[in-house]
Amino acid sequence: MPDRGGGTGPSGPRIRVGRPSRRARTLLMTLGVLAVLGMAFVMFAGFWTDWLWFRSVQYSSVFTTTLWTKIGLFLVFGLLMGLAVGLNIWLAYRLRPPLSAMSLEQQSLDRYRMGLAPFKKWVLLAITALIGLIAGASASGQWRTWLMWVNGVQFGEKDPQFQLDVAFYAFDLPWYRFLLAFGFAAAVLSLIAAALTHYLYGGLRITSPGARATAAATGHLSVLLGVFVSLKAVAYWLDRYGLAVKSSDFKATGNWTGLRYVDANAYLPAKTILFCIAVICAVLFFATLWRRTWQLPVIGFGLMVLSAILIGGLYPAIVQKFQVQPNEQAKEAPYIQKNIDATRKAYAIDAAKAEDYSGKSTVKAKDQLRADADTAASYRLIDPNVVSPTFQQLEQKRKYYQFPLTLDVDRYSGKDTVVGLRELNIKGIPKRNWINDHFTYTHGYGAIMATGTQTDANGSPVFTEQGLPTTGMLPKYEQRVYYGEKTDQYSIVGGPQKELDYEDNGEKTTSYQGDSGVSLSSAFNRAAYAVAFSEPQILYSGAIGEGSRILYNRTPKERVEAVAPWLTIDGDAYPAVVDGRIQWIVDAYTTTNGYPYASRTTLGESTADALTVGNQQRAVVAQQNQVNYIRNSVKATVDAYDGTVHLYQWDTQDPVLKTWMKAFPGTVKERSAIKPELLAHLRYPQDMFKVQRELLTRYHVQDPAQFYSGSDAWQVPDDPTNKDGNAVPPYYLSIKLPGDPAQKFSLTTTFTPNGRPNLGAFMAVDADANSKDYGRIRLLSVTEDVPGPEQVQNKLNSLPQVATFVRDMKGADSDIIYGNLLTVPLDGGFLYVEPVYAQGRNAQYPLLKKVAVSYVDADQPKGDTTKDTTVFEDNLTASLNAVFGVRGAEPPAPQPPGTKPPTQPTTNDAALKQAIADAQKAFDDGEAALQKQDWAAYGKAQQDLQEALQRAADAGAKLQAPAAGTGGAKPTPQASASPPSAPGASASPSPSATPSPSAGQGSG
Repeated sequence: MPDRGGGTGPSGPRIRVGRPSRRARTLLMTLGVLAVLGMAFVMFAGFWTDWLWFRSVQYSSVFTTTLWTKIGLFLVFGLLMGLAVGLNIWLAYRLRPPLSAMSLEQQSLDRYRMGLAPFKKWVLLAITALIGLIAGASASGQWRTWLMWVNGVQFGEKDPQFQLDVAFYAFDLPWYRFLLAFGFAAAVLSLIAAALTHYLYGGLRITSPGARATAAATGHLSVLLGVFVSLKAVAYWLDRYGLAVKSSDFKATGNWTGLRYVDANAYLPAKTILFCIAVICAVLFFATLWRRTWQLPVIGFGLMVLSAILIGGLYPAIVQKFQVQPNEQAKEAPYIQKNIDATRKAYAIDAAKAEDYSGKSTVKAKDQLRADADTAASYRLIDPNVVSPTFQQLEQKRKYYQFPLTLDVDRYSGKDTVVGLRELNIKGIPKRNWINDHFTYTHGYGAIMATGTQTDANGSPVFTEQGLPTTGMLPKYEQRVYYGEKTDQYSIVGGPQKELDYEDNGEKTTSYQGDSGVSLSSAFNRAAYAVAFSEPQILYSGAIGEGSRILYNRTPKERVEAVAPWLTIDGDAYPAVVDGRIQWIVDAYTTTNGYPYASRTTLGESTADALTVGNQQRAVVAQQNQVNYIRNSVKATVDAYDGTVHLYQWDTQDPVLKTWMKAFPGTVKERSAIKPELLAHLRYPQDMFKVQRELLTRYHVQDPAQFYSGSDAWQVPDDPTNKDGNAVPPYYLSIKLPGDPAQKFSLTTTFTPNGRPNLGAFMAVDADANSKDYGRIRLLSVTEDVPGPEQVQNKLNSLPQVATFVRDMKGADSDIIYGNLLTVPLDGGFLYVEPVYAQGRNAQYPLLKKVAVSYVDADQPKGDTTKDTTVFEDNLTASLNAVFGVRGAEPPAPQPPGTKPPTQPTTNDAALKQAIADAQKAFDDGEAALQKQDWAAYGKAQQDLQEALQRAADAGAKLQAPAAGTGGAKPTPQASASPPSAPGASASPSPSATPSPSAGQGSG
């Protein structure tokens, strides 16, 4: 026998084998406990740092409400699932037959039963606990569904099929479907667990002769099958309502939501019949408790499956094939109308009515067109999508500062202004190390602004706020930018380590004085953040001490998303200086995909354009969210210095927002809390506008037959200034639309007919939050053939002077950059304005060199150079003069010494000329209105004509000269003719002598 002790053997010394010493066991136990504690602390660190962050931003109620909701759902549904499965396993064990009655097949399982016998309680607990944990974790993810169901607010709108409030589909139905899915899972798992237990303990036999199941097993499993079939009956009943929000493919709309003819006339009655069959089948299963046979339940279940195939599948297919397809347009018309109405209401485009706009100029005088062009819009020559490199080169000041790729447009002193924040560029730090990255270089500095409508002599922006620190039109404000779109890493501030403030003739340092961030004064907090950020230096660095605070989650979108996880965030936060602070303004949306009959859209696809592709900071957050209801319900602000987040209720009627305000009370402030200084900078959001314009490509049509044919569908054109083939972005622009007395800050876009390049429509929304018409959408549907943006761009590129300019710039080693192609309705036609930049290889930033202008008119006589003209000049004034054939003001020629100045016309002479010009204009306006049978405009023109003629007569009498009474002082027969009689004709003055598009498109 081998030697068990020490000593030596034939092959050498032997190692003593024995149990580890007490010291070793203690050491192992200590290490094990420390490992467990370490793992627990790692798991706890994430929870603790989240709690500290929410407390620091004063939104701890969001954290606690979300946490307790998740815990509650986890415990309730985990416990229910565990109890359901565990109870059925226990019941199957209790109903086992005696060992003497077991077959040879079952006796072969004795070793498994004997192996489980000592541990059956622990096995039962382990199985139920594992299933409960999985079910609880799944249920906790439904916290939004639970909160919306328990706090749901009525919409006050009913669906057209079942006459139920929309809240049922948006808030109730999703929760009922979750409960149903949970019930199915519990029934199936319980059935499987019970069947396995019955088989293991002899209640079920597979290969043995005789009865396959004991009476007890038969009754038990039949009840579980009856529960399953009962749940299927409930599913059939809920499926009836689910048809109102069901998505399907329909050629008229593409992504269709709601009932169609086959749904209302085949699927709906089929679901009702299947519900009744399922109820009967469930009763048959429950009846086996007394009959002890599966014959009738199995027959009933087979009939239910056959009915589902025939009634639920074959019958609707027959209806679609033989009733719908032969006359689909007529059959689907009522349901298309329901879809149109619901979609327009769900996306807040129900008030958008297409106005006919002929594209024909209503003004013939060149000078009048030129004068109207000056007031039609504030033409933004500084393209915020192009001039970021210019801001970077002229106002960066230091390499560790940067501007966003796309700047923002705001209003200051009533003027369109291009704004960019000088944010921190961590990659530009001269020497990269942990201290510099997180302690020394912590913030950007200043808001740089330039007027949007002009440049200096070199083509550079005219800055209204510039320098380091910035100076200009703004009063004194806090210029440090600790929170911004580029600040995506943490900083530690306020402690013994000083921060670099800025360098201007010497280095200035600062120490953060704000209340933002989480204190690192305690060792426990430092340890937690060291674990959470995987940075051990946070725990022991001497740069952290009393007063140190850690700033993180620093982008505006991150902060708003965190404090309001139930909101969808717009892709473009923009800065504004309000009350001496830089505030990031963030638009946020409430959405649902449960609005009956409203077609769904994918936010990421609807909001993609030439600016968002490749620019993740401007892309909408919920890229793949499918929704069929959206509201810009919340305006949020994030302070650029201390990160304070405020949420303001914007849409006071939105039931989805009201629901979330009930779930998270006190997190959203009333709309009345918005200060006037902030209100002046709020604007209509781009992502909302892009979703609406995408829907309006089809849903501007409200006639079902026309909608079905798709003959008047539009499309968003590709950006003609960008070769990537992406959609043209919308542009903020102060513009005066037909019928408006003055310019309004608006968000604009164009449409082209589907498959054609000409202009199909122009869309603008009042984007000024101070305006009483804020959010009003104007759709000008072009009824004549007018060149679209791509055609205008192609014509511009074909101009000889453009080719010469491009050749000269290329010869000077410069690149050509086309700015935003702005479209402006003008006197019945359209004016296109496009700034053109040149960027030299050495300059590395673009400068405005040319301005292209094109005036297009559907009614262009041959040889008339004032219409459909494209020009390419050095500046906007020269381009507008050239496009309308009007000479600009020239300085007077120098006179020889001693020459007397020319005699100036007398006051009466000037008054006479002005009166004659006014009379001619009134006559022309009357003729134009007469052709269009616009009697209101005709009456106004006649009144203006009479008044001008009277002034001319008075001026002529005062001059008492022969020439004074000649040359058109008397009205021509056409001018003095009364308007033809027409129903509704009126001579009362209208707001404008030029008829509005709607008035100008009469029946004739």
